[in-house]
Amino acid sequence: MASGPTPVHPGLLEADARGHWGAERDFGGRFVPETLVGALEQLETAYAALRHDPVFWAELRELLARFAGRPTALYRADRLATTVLAEAARLRPGARPPADLRLYLKREDLAHTGAHKINNALGQALLTRRLGKSRVIAETGAGQHGVATATACALLGLPCVVFMGEEDIRRQAPNVLRMRALGAEVRSVTSGTGTLKDAVNEAMRDWVTNVATTHYVLGSAMGPHPYPTIVRDLQRRIGDEAAAQLQAVEGRLPDLALACVGGGSNAIGLLARLIGEPSVRLAVAEAAGDGIETGRHAAAILGGSPGILHGSRSLMLQDRDGQVVEAVSASAGLDYPGVGPQIAALAEAGRVLVSSATDREAVAAMRTVTRTEGILPALETAHAIAVLPKLLAGRDGKATAWPAETIVLVGFSGRGDKDLAALERFADVEPWEGVR
Repeated sequence: MASGPTPVHPGLLEADARGHWGAERDFGGRFVPETLVGALEQLETAYAALRHDPVFWAELRELLARFAGRPTALYRADRLATTVLAEAARLRPGARPPADLRLYLKREDLAHTGAHKINNALGQALLTRRLGKSRVIAETGAGQHGVATATACALLGLPCVVFMGEEDIRRQAPNVLRMRALGAEVRSVTSGTGTLKDAVNEAMRDWVTNVATTHYVLGSAMGPHPYPTIVRDLQRRIGDEAAAQLQAVEGRLPDLALACVGGGSNAIGLLARLIGEPSVRLAVAEAAGDGIETGRHAAAILGGSPGILHGSRSLMLQDRDGQVVEAVSASAGLDYPGVGPQIAALAEAGRVLVSSATDREAVAAMRTVTRTEGILPALETAHAIAVLPKLLAGRDGKATAWPAETIVLVGFSGRGDKDLAALERFADVEPWEGVR
């Protein structure tokens, strides 16, 4: 894989032998029941061998090219760029956003199944066969990881069970139908708030019971070691492709790379290639729900603190007693009270700028992208678009001087047909000013 200079602590780039990330190695690790330790050690050993196995990666590359449609397109969104600059000027009169914004979207929505999730699902399905396991389980929030895993399992002939919160089943009904059509069993999770956190809980309970025959295809770059590394490696082709594509059309890397973040697979997939590039500013957009000040949000970095969730120490939403505070977001894919340990380490070190968008801001951005570019983004993706004018105007974080010709790369993580109900729910939200 291509790489650049590394002016950052090694702990921001790779976990140590115990799966710990960060300059102080204070994120990540493995905090699981004793019954799962053996399975995780087996997975760690198997992946350590596969990580340097050219046959495995060649098979995966062939599947991604022939079946999933990689490489995905890098699309220059000129009308949206003009609108972003206008919105930045409106948000902060007198600010100095770049005179010329070249906005590129890394179109993961064009990958088979409609999102970046297929990269990880295909890789872990192949890993399941290498492990000699005969059954796959997965969790899903927005349904895209569930669809991707069901798709990979249908392709490779593996039985698949997907755990999904009853609330997410309600708001992501089209993806539930897709999973069932692909032959997967979708199990409704009624505990807690019936969202992604609870689906992860149930998947882990199933894995404890059936660990001898079952591989858990975890969907994001979180959870116990070695999952954050596995998912990051399988998703980093997003940023690797985008960097090469930008070099081809612009002759250089972006000034800013931006992605929405929940658990972190989309964000770390885009940013991993660029962490060691000092000329590239990195940013993530969290889901602010009703507003961070209301306490009803899913911003684990901006509104959370260090704690242990789903087998890993990272930033999470919790009360003073260490109990998990439920995440709140209209976006099922970002409705999670934690974030992956590598993203947490990057945020703690100041290598990544963290911003947020409320539900209403994300819907406004979603409508804006659709009407300026004819592309319907996932509600998750729309959070990244929503914060871009804030970043360029210097409203979030430290005021930043931007080059006159600024290149921005946005991880366009998925398509938005699954989120049409959200548009109806927020029918009173208009696109940005000046957009018809």
